[in-house]
Amino acid sequence: MLIPTENRKKIYQYLFQEGVLVAKKDFNLPRHRDINVPNLQVIKAMQSLESRELVKTQFSWQFYYYSLTDKGIEYLRKYLHLPVEIVPRTHIKTAKTGLRPRPEGERPQRDGYRPRGDGEGYRRRDTGEKKDGPAGDFRPEFRGGVGRGGPRPSAE
Repeated sequence: MLIPTENRKKIYQYLFQEGVLVAKKDFNLPRHRDINVPNLQVIKAMQSLESRELVKTQFSWQFYYYSLTDKGIEYLRKYLHLPVEIVPRTHIKTAKTGLRPRPEGERPQRDGYRPRGDGEGYRRRDTGEKKDGPAGDFRPEFRGGVGRGGPRPSAE
């Protein structure tokens, strides 16, 4: 499909900026929800990149999920004339904030926390004796003809 260069550039810029792209499987949709380009052109441009193994495609619930590969990043960097320092958002490492180093001593007590192995009747009644098998008055009866291969019971 012939896609205007202006639209192709918009698609590639968005893909490189985010690192991923989601497109609804609706070929008649007038515009893609994130890019001001017809949805059909977005899907076909991504199919072209997928055939060259520049993006990886996942399809689920009528949506295409495209993610850039390393080879795709290099291709788009050349196509868009971008320096090496610029990377997609999916490749930016975020600094973990809010984690404080904890002192080596005592751990703070959590409210309502109880370890599992506390022995308060969890899954077993421990009466001190081990039971092997059913109770003493259990006597199963096996009648013929109630299963596969046996004669059918008579309808009386």
